[in-house]
Amino acid sequence: MSQYFEIHPENPQKRLIQQAVDIINKGGVVIYPTDSSYAIGCHLGDKKAMDKIYKIRQLDKTHNFTLVCRDLSEIAQYAVVDNINYRLMKTLTPGPYTFILKASREVPKRLMNPKRKTIGMRVPDNPVCAALLEELDQPLMSSTLILPKEEYPMTDPYQIRLKLENRVDLIIDGGFCGHDATTVVSLMDGTPEIMRQGLGNIDWLTQH
Repeated sequence: MSQYFEIHPENPQKRLIQQAVDIINKGGVVIYPTDSSYAIGCHLGDKKAMDKIYKIRQLDKTHNFTLVCRDLSEIAQYAVVDNINYRLMKTLTPGPYTFILKASREVPKRLMNPKRKTIGMRVPDNPVCAALLEELDQPLMSSTLILPKEEYPMTDPYQIRLKLENRVDLIIDGGFCGHDATTVVSLMDGTPEIMRQGLGNIDWLTQH
């Protein structure tokens, strides 16, 4: 039976955020809101928790996880970022974008794309998620909460509880979330390339 925390979507209760981080640090798998949809995540150093996410989502081992970060300086710790990309990301974060970057040595090998040694990074614009990351003091290894055979992520915390309360350690109810994916931007080859258009606006691309 998982814990279920109702956290205020704009003014997250510090006590509940601290308890959530304790659960993550002890190897827990957590479902939490972002600015695009609900996500499922765990401590980036915890292989056992990561395997649990693989099972819940029925993913194969080629699935690319995302490191959800609190700010750009955290991204720069886990990825190789040049000045041009840094400036671009500064204009787009926090927001519903996932950036594909070359992973730094801080990233465990099992999280990287095996061929290109890349990692997806993002800084969501969501108060609950921001408070969680601030307290955790490192990125959350995450994946969108899309269940097997489903096309879209789950949006209703009550439904999430009905389906998953026996399979995860914590569900954070931060209100209804959308079911849009993030816009994925590859910053690997000098110029930004849109790999998937989602919630994030891409008008900036024509000005870049």
